[in-house]
Amino acid sequence: MTAPDPTANSLLTVKLPGLASLAESRETPRPLEPIMVLTRQMAAGDEEAFCQFHQLYFDRLYQFLLGVARGQEQEARDALQETLVRVARAVRPFSSEEVFWCWLKAVARNAARDAGRKQNRYFAFLQRFAFHPPPLPAESDLGGVLQECLMELAPEDRRLIEGKYLEGETVRELSAGAGLTEKAVESRLLRLRRLLRERLLKKLREP
Repeated sequence: MTAPDPTANSLLTVKLPGLASLAESRETPRPLEPIMVLTRQMAAGDEEAFCQFHQLYFDRLYQFLLGVARGQEQEARDALQETLVRVARAVRPFSSEEVFWCWLKAVARNAARDAGRKQNRYFAFLQRFAFHPPPLPAESDLGGVLQECLMELAPEDRRLIEGKYLEGETVRELSAGAGLTEKAVESRLLRLRRLLRERLLKKLREP
């Protein structure tokens, strides 16, 4: 019987939907680099460095986020995917593995927190556009109807609504992005809220 490889990733079966395993992208990966070299190469956009990072930290980050999400696997997966994106964008050289791991945990915790805030804004968004929101088990159906109403809007109108009520952007930020005055954005949001409410209630009343 062959002894198990001590460097094997025991939790490699845990995969994110749609996220390829970077650890498997090389048949003969190069030897693991010290953290200073590894993070410097990651900051420079080295693909093999990211393969090694995935091999070393994918499972650790998932287990950490599973604890943050109190065992909710889907929440942990979503937060992990966002964490990996943030690491790719913001990684810098670290001289200590301990400091690097602390930074990774901070990035992961913030990703999970932001995901929770967005979910809370989404539920508040549902309640805003329904006079009598259904009880919690039915909110998924209400959310589907509201999403259908959103998709019927013009892209620029949908961007304003989602930016304001799902992403938490201010009217000033929206006006700058849309090239409109703040007063024009407020007026359009008011019109869109009324339109969405009318369409939502009409769809909910349909047999």
